[in-house]
Amino acid sequence: MKILLKGMREGLGRLIVLIDWIFSPEKLKRTEVEQAKVDKQVDSLKLYQFYACPFCIKTRRTIKRLNLPMGTRNAQAGQFRAELLAGGGEVKVPCLRIKEGNETTWMYESSDIMAYLDKRFG
Repeated sequence: MKILLKGMREGLGRLIVLIDWIFSPEKLKRTEVEQAKVDKQVDSLKLYQFYACPFCIKTRRTIKRLNLPMGTRNAQAGQFRAELLAGGGEVKVPCLRIKEGNETTWMYESSDIMAYLDKRFG
Protein backbone atom coordinates (compact mmCIF):
# COMPACT_ATOMS: atom_id res chain seq x y z
CA MET A 1 0.00 0.00 0.00
CA LYS A 2 2.81 2.41 0.91
CA ILE A 3 4.54 1.75 -2.42
CA LEU A 4 1.29 2.39 -4.30
CA LEU A 5 0.79 5.75 -2.58
CA LYS A 6 4.39 6.75 -3.22
CA GLY A 7 3.99 5.81 -6.90
CA MET A 8 0.75 7.80 -7.20
CA ARG A 9 2.36 10.83 -5.56
CA GLU A 10 5.38 10.62 -7.88
CA GLY A 11 3.14 10.15 -10.95
CA LEU A 12 0.95 13.12 -10.07
CA GLY A 13 4.06 15.20 -9.41
CA ARG A 14 5.42 14.35 -12.86
CA LEU A 15 2.06 15.29 -14.41
CA ILE A 16 2.21 18.66 -12.64
CA VAL A 17 5.78 19.14 -13.96
CA LEU A 18 4.52 18.49 -17.51
CA ILE A 19 1.64 20.95 -17.10
CA ASP A 20 4.08 23.52 -15.67
CA TRP A 21 6.34 23.06 -18.70
CA ILE A 22 3.42 23.48 -21.14
CA PHE A 23 2.05 26.57 -19.38
CA SER A 24 5.34 28.16 -18.37
CA PRO A 25 5.03 31.75 -17.03
CA GLU A 26 6.36 34.67 -19.03
CA LYS A 27 9.66 36.00 -17.67
CA LEU A 28 9.98 39.50 -16.27
CA LYS A 29 11.95 41.67 -18.67
CA ARG A 30 14.73 43.91 -17.39
CA THR A 31 17.48 45.96 -18.98
CA GLU A 32 20.87 44.27 -19.22
CA VAL A 33 22.21 46.41 -16.38
CA GLU A 34 19.22 45.66 -14.12
CA GLN A 35 19.43 41.93 -14.90
CA ALA A 36 23.16 41.90 -14.11
CA LYS A 37 22.42 43.42 -10.68
CA VAL A 38 19.71 40.82 -10.05
CA ASP A 39 22.00 38.00 -11.18
CA LYS A 40 24.64 39.11 -8.66
CA GLN A 41 22.09 39.26 -5.83
CA VAL A 42 20.69 35.83 -6.71
CA ASP A 43 24.14 34.24 -6.27
CA SER A 44 23.49 34.29 -2.51
CA LEU A 45 20.22 32.31 -2.84
CA LYS A 46 19.71 28.55 -3.27
CA LEU A 47 16.44 26.64 -3.42
CA TYR A 48 16.39 23.20 -1.78
CA GLN A 49 13.61 21.22 -3.41
CA PHE A 50 12.18 17.93 -4.63
CA TYR A 51 11.69 17.84 -8.41
CA ALA A 52 8.05 16.71 -8.47
CA CYS A 53 6.81 18.40 -5.26
CA PRO A 54 3.80 20.63 -6.12
CA PHE A 55 4.89 23.35 -3.66
CA CYS A 56 8.41 23.32 -5.13
CA ILE A 57 6.97 23.59 -8.65
CA LYS A 58 4.88 26.57 -7.54
CA THR A 59 8.00 28.20 -6.07
CA ARG A 60 10.05 27.49 -9.21
CA ARG A 61 7.29 29.12 -11.30
CA THR A 62 7.76 32.33 -9.29
CA ILE A 63 11.53 32.10 -9.77
CA LYS A 64 11.03 31.63 -13.51
CA ARG A 65 8.47 34.47 -13.72
CA LEU A 66 10.82 36.86 -11.90
CA ASN A 67 13.67 35.82 -14.25
CA LEU A 68 15.96 34.75 -11.41
CA PRO A 69 18.87 32.48 -12.44
CA MET A 70 18.78 30.69 -9.09
CA GLY A 71 20.57 27.45 -8.33
CA THR A 72 18.45 24.59 -7.09
CA ARG A 73 19.48 21.73 -4.83
CA ASN A 74 17.80 18.30 -5.05
CA ALA A 75 17.16 17.42 -1.40
CA GLN A 76 15.72 13.95 -2.10
CA ALA A 77 18.96 12.29 -0.97
CA GLY A 78 22.68 12.80 -0.63
CA GLN A 79 24.75 15.88 0.04
CA PHE A 80 22.00 18.48 -0.36
CA ARG A 81 19.59 16.59 1.91
CA ALA A 82 22.32 16.54 4.57
CA GLU A 83 23.00 20.29 4.06
CA LEU A 84 19.30 21.07 4.44
CA LEU A 85 19.03 19.04 7.64
CA ALA A 86 22.24 20.47 9.12
CA GLY A 87 21.56 24.10 8.16
CA GLY A 88 17.79 24.42 8.32
CA GLY A 89 17.15 21.84 11.01
CA GLU A 90 14.66 19.73 9.06
CA VAL A 91 14.19 18.07 5.68
CA LYS A 92 11.21 20.09 4.46
CA VAL A 93 10.89 21.57 0.99
CA PRO A 94 10.84 24.03 -0.57
CA CYS A 95 13.47 25.81 1.48
CA LEU A 96 15.30 28.96 0.38
CA ARG A 97 18.82 29.42 1.76
CA ILE A 98 19.63 33.13 1.98
CA LYS A 99 23.26 34.06 2.65
CA GLU A 100 23.89 37.69 3.56
CA GLY A 101 27.42 38.34 4.73
CA ASN A 102 28.19 35.89 7.53
CA GLU A 103 24.52 35.20 8.25
CA THR A 104 22.47 32.38 6.69
CA THR A 105 18.69 32.21 6.88
CA TRP A 106 16.69 29.09 5.95
CA MET A 107 13.19 30.06 4.79
CA TYR A 108 10.56 27.33 4.60
CA GLU A 109 7.01 27.48 3.20
CA SER A 110 6.40 28.18 -0.47
CA SER A 111 4.10 31.16 0.19
CA ASP A 112 6.73 32.85 2.39
CA ILE A 113 9.47 32.21 -0.19
CA MET A 114 7.35 33.54 -3.06
CA ALA A 115 6.36 36.66 -1.07
CA TYR A 116 10.03 37.30 -0.21
CA LEU A 117 11.14 36.92 -3.84
CA ASP A 118 8.28 39.10 -5.15
CA LYS A 119 9.09 41.83 -2.63
CA ARG A 120 12.84 41.71 -3.30
CA PHE A 121 12.85 41.22 -7.11
CA GLY A 122 9.32 41.91 -8.36
